[in-house]
Amino acid sequence: MSTSTTRDWYDTPLYYDIIFDADSAKEADFMETIMRRHSGVKGKGPWRVLEPACGTGRLLLALAQRGHEVSGFDANPNMLDYARRRLARKKRRAELWQDRLEDFSPPSKTRFDLAHCLVSTFKYIQDEEGAVSHLRHVANALRRGGLYLLGIHLTDYSCVYGDQERWKEERDGIRVVCNTRTWPPDRKSRQERLRTRLKITREGKTWTQETKWTFRTYDARQVRSLLKKVSALELVTCYTFDYDPNETCKLDHRTYAAVLVLRKI
Repeated sequence: MSTSTTRDWYDTPLYYDIIFDADSAKEADFMETIMRRHSGVKGKGPWRVLEPACGTGRLLLALAQRGHEVSGFDANPNMLDYARRRLARKKRRAELWQDRLEDFSPPSKTRFDLAHCLVSTFKYIQDEEGAVSHLRHVANALRRGGLYLLGIHLTDYSCVYGDQERWKEERDGIRVVCNTRTWPPDRKSRQERLRTRLKITREGKTWTQETKWTFRTYDARQVRSLLKKVSALELVTCYTFDYDPNETCKLDHRTYAAVLVLRKI
């Protein structure tokens, strides 16, 4: 028998982590390669790394295990608790705190070599003022020559059907199927509705939990317009969401999603 509930998936970090953790090593490889290729920071690492919206700490751990000094923040205390426990189990250290994307403040005066936010979390920021503020705060936190790797799904305003994606992962006998749906974007309000449905099977029981939220929309032109307002960051290049350092892409109307490589001037 299956039941259904409405629940923020950030309040159930284990199931969120099972869905996203499979690519953590690949993403960490990608970030190290991009740092060596595009940053103006001397040396080949280890680096000081900041992760806005660090979630369950999967990438904090992956980078800490490679010798990097990692810090991160998130708005959800359940995610932070999960991240702290994960790092403690592996005897790794990280500076973690609760904060907002728009106006975060690192507890220490550390300047970072790399910052990253890879899975469109940036689009939770609902207005231009907040987006500009976030980018300026990141720039202030970076050393000169440091990089911000910002992943963002771009919007096709001509879309009339929305989009749907489904994938599944399993860990320790827990099976999670993720079904994400988006509705057609509203060009005037620059918003799009999303729904994520997790079907979880654990210890012989199956249930579904659903999360609904709204993203701010960006096409390539709107991204470029936003970046012009933050003079401390320059767009170096873009990569695809496959996290392949050999696959660059252009920031134009043909691009569905891109990892922006922004460098502190």
